[in-house]
Amino acid sequence: MPTTTTTLWRPTGPEELRLVRESGFRVWPPRLPGQPIFYPVLNEDYAVRVARDWNVRFDGAGFVTRFEVESEFLRRYPVQRAGGSTILELWVPAEELDEFNAHIVGQIEVVHEFR
Repeated sequence: MPTTTTTLWRPTGPEELRLVRESGFRVWPPRLPGQPIFYPVLNEDYAVRVARDWNVRFDGAGFVTRFEVESEFLRRYPVQRAGGSTILELWVPAEELDEFNAHIVGQIEVVHEFR
């Protein structure tokens, strides 16, 4: 029986994307000190807004990535509404990121780039 997956997006800057690329586009890098959560988002539009309006301003470039995670595993993370009705995130504690990465199906893809 095939695994059911959920599509997630992540706005990211050039440094985080470099680390993802070094992993073969398989995993997200550990959080930095002061980053207690990893937050993938549930819709592409929200990811585009963050990458374009935030990452470009502070990092010179912004990227939107798309990836699949086993749906059953994601049930442990309640959807967080971080603003309007389309600003939806999952909050993955930094100490659970390795386990989260183990449930990614396939590769992390770059789907948008802003400079």
